[in-house]
Order: sequence, then structure tokens, then C-alpha cells
Amino acid sequence: MEYSKLLTWENIDVADGRRNLGGEMPVAVYRLMQYSILDELSERYSVEEARNIIRDSGRRAGLIFCDQLIDKSLQLNEFISELQRLLKEFKIGVLRVEKSDLAAGKYTVTVAEDLDCSGLPLLGDTVCHYDEGFIAGILEAYTGTKFSVVEIDCWATGDRVCRFRAEALAT
Repeated sequence: MEYSKLLTWENIDVADGRRNLGGEMPVAVYRLMQYSILDELSERYSVEEARNIIRDSGRRAGLIFCDQLIDKSLQLNEFISELQRLLKEFKIGVLRVEKSDLAAGKYTVTVAEDLDCSGLPLLGDTVCHYDEGFIAGILEAYTGTKFSVVEIDCWATGDRVCRFRAEALAT
């Protein structure tokens, strides 16, 4: 089976198929799935390769999320406002832009109440690799330019928000 056929918004938003349970699930179930996939990938490959796969998956999701849900013709401030609204509506997290330089393609953003890590104990390393890719995918879909996104602060490193530095890649 070609799993890319599953990766469409119509197959992701399946509220009709969950008439009793609805379209939401606990964050614990999401983390159970993500952490078990990450664990399996790191056993089969390496920790770094597992992170790369998760990051690349997040990028694909960010591209689809932006393409399907956000008007990419919006000016940057309106785009960010719409992105903030959607991330909150989908209970992904609370986005705040700390720095923005559209011309240079550089941004610093925070995500509070993040799905991947908010509430984790101190682990000594960042864990939001999916989010790095997700943010990169959203920015790529909006700007048409690929981005490198790196988490620089994380709950798992003792911070209370996740902070990401995003930079456009030279083409």
C-alpha cells in the first residue's frame, strides 16, 4: 500500500467515523504513539536518524496543514494570527512570535502547552523534533522556501515553553 494516499486532509479529519468518541483524544494517547514510534525508530536506526525521520514527518504534516487550512495569500501578520487561532483550536499549542524578519527569513517563536513535551520531567535534551518539522513545513508552504527549524528551549530541558529558531535555507 502507498501510505502517501492516506496523507490527505480528507483522511485525517474523520469526525464522521467517530460519532460517539468525536475528533479529539487525550494528549497521553498522542504521546504514547509518538514516543513509541520514536523509540522503535531509534532501536532500528540511530537516535539521530529517528529524530530526522520524525522531523521530516512533521514537515510533511506542516505542509498539508498550511495548504489545507490557511490562506497563504494573507500578509504575514494576518497569516500568523490565523496560524495562532488554528493551533489553539486544534489544541496543538499556543504560538507566540518573539522575533520576525521576513526579508531575512528568520523567526523565533514559542509554543506553550505543546503536545510533545509540556509537563515532561527534566530530561536534559530537547524532544520536539516533530514540531521542528511541523513549523518548517508551515513556513515553507507559506513562503515557498525551505526552512531549518531548531528547538532551542524545551520543557524537557527545564524551560516552560518550547522556543524554536527558524531560518530560511539558501536555494
